[in-house]
Amino acid sequence: MSWFQLDPESIATRARAASSPVPSLGSSLGRGMVGFTLVSVAGFVPWAVFGRWFRQHGGEAGMYAACAAVFILLTGPLLHRLIIGPGSMSRFYKLFGLSFTLYSVAWIVSWMKLGGHTGGIVGLLSGTAIMGVMMAAAFDAWGSVIKAIAALFVLNSAGYFIGGVVEAALIKQHALAAKLLWGVFYGLGLGAGLGLAYHFCQERARALLAR
Repeated sequence: MSWFQLDPESIATRARAASSPVPSLGSSLGRGMVGFTLVSVAGFVPWAVFGRWFRQHGGEAGMYAACAAVFILLTGPLLHRLIIGPGSMSRFYKLFGLSFTLYSVAWIVSWMKLGGHTGGIVGLLSGTAIMGVMMAAAFDAWGSVIKAIAALFVLNSAGYFIGGVVEAALIKQHALAAKLLWGVFYGLGLGAGLGLAYHFCQERARALLAR
């Protein structure tokens, strides 16, 4: 059973009725990377700009929760067209909001319990696995679940760790720029993963529309 009427038949029916364009792999990848990079830079602001305030008043968990809230709020307008057909905004918010919240919880718990690279890797793996499974369930796309998780984990990890290396190299000379650049690389990585994962999970819908 799919969620939010995102099964292939429902997507195809809505898209045919509205003569909606079907995004290609390239356009999905590009939308994910550009859109999520913009979101990511904004999502890193609570840490990069207000990190000291949060540590004094809201704690580290509160800071990460604020970052997650910014991600969820801003992602819909920029990425909802990764879902084929009309009504994509509300459906994207429901699916992404739920899956990114659980992704964030998994990452925050792993980071705060394990710390360092171990916490980061465990958080990214568990978070992207949760997100990929939820996307497969929403789109009734269990045949694509492994591809979706792999795209999310590999590309998210690449962006996260490359961004961490850049941040470490620049933090002493340009602290704010270093932190926001980490947001750029994180956004490019997870954005690419999201573009691919949404594309993979709608393969059956695209096949129905091609008939």
